[in-house]
Amino acid sequence: MVLPDHLHTVWTLPEGDAGFAMRWQLIKSTFSRGLPRDERISRSRSARGERGIWQRRYWEHTIRDKVDFARHVDYVHITPVKHGLVDRVRDWVPSSFHRHVKLGNYPADWAGDQSDDGRDYGERG
Repeated sequence: MVLPDHLHTVWTLPEGDAGFAMRWQLIKSTFSRGLPRDERISRSRSARGERGIWQRRYWEHTIRDKVDFARHVDYVHITPVKHGLVDRVRDWVPSSFHRHVKLGNYPADWAGDQSDDGRDYGERG
């Protein structure tokens, strides 16, 4: 899920491979090369030759079971709503949510319209 200042993903890495850091570096650098260099950059980022569009750090979480997987996929899909970018999950065009709807994993109206209160965000309990 690509958002204006960060992204969320759910990956399955090859057995015995925990190369999160290198993968994030490659994803961010490849994605960044396709964007114009017009963002504001701090002095520290400029000194390191960094772009101003990404957080420097990342967080990883190893999925424990099917319920944990489902919760994390839900979280990825609801994120644009949580950040106030759209009122409905289906309105965020660059989302894997649309593929999951076609596969039958979600109804097209999953999480409903959150413009009123947005408290539960459609996440599984």
